[in-house]
Amino acid sequence: MMTTHISSTREEWLAARLELLKAEKALTRQSDELTQQRQALPWVRIDKAYRFETEEGSASLADLFRGRSQLLVYHFMFGPDYKAGCPSCSSIADGFNGFAVHLANHDVTLSAVSRAPLEKLQTYKRRMGWTFPWASSHGSDFNFDFNISFTEEQQREGSIEYNYERGGHAMDATQQVPEPVAQFAATCGTDAATFTRDRPGLSTFVLEDGVVYHTYSTYARGLDGIWGMYQWLDRAPKGRNEETGVWWKRHDEYSQR
Repeated sequence: MMTTHISSTREEWLAARLELLKAEKALTRQSDELTQQRQALPWVRIDKAYRFETEEGSASLADLFRGRSQLLVYHFMFGPDYKAGCPSCSSIADGFNGFAVHLANHDVTLSAVSRAPLEKLQTYKRRMGWTFPWASSHGSDFNFDFNISFTEEQQREGSIEYNYERGGHAMDATQQVPEPVAQFAATCGTDAATFTRDRPGLSTFVLEDGVVYHTYSTYARGLDGIWGMYQWLDRAPKGRNEETGVWWKRHDEYSQR
């Protein structure tokens, strides 16, 4: 099959590549500036006594730091009624095992947190072959307080505020549910309404003199940067294949195609 993409000589390619390089360097500098702004955000003291269930037993938020001063929490979509974890979150989490070792040696603990009971998380964790820490916030306000989980009442009233806005996300749809959302819900053994009461996100914390502070949270497309698969595909000739709809699965499901 003949390609429909533009082709050129090596000289023409190099000229175009050098123009792109200027834009890439500008983006890198802008990213560096954003990182500085992110780290300059004020810290918010956490006085609420959250409790989590972990493999080591009941734990406080401070315990999740595991003796380090910084904590990165990935809000993994796995609600109490899910039969399996969200495929998108699973794809992101596939990179955690490798990253966690390096982060630990920079005084940073990486942990996932979900509302599903610990037993469900452990079963799914074994299925996926993961070793990073994963805590259950089942019965806690943690996910709700960080705008990552929502009640049926909020859903009915249309009062969900996610990614710092109300009603602006595809998951907020109640009448015409986007097909990808319905598909992902089905793979988790839930309906769309149940599935979307939990959302993906990342929250960061610091521990100083025994006090935990919240420093940053990001949601939705703010997670693209930690989605390792995306970073590779964005550099592949044909990109993410997003025009084909849902094109990724849990890593142990591809052989079922």
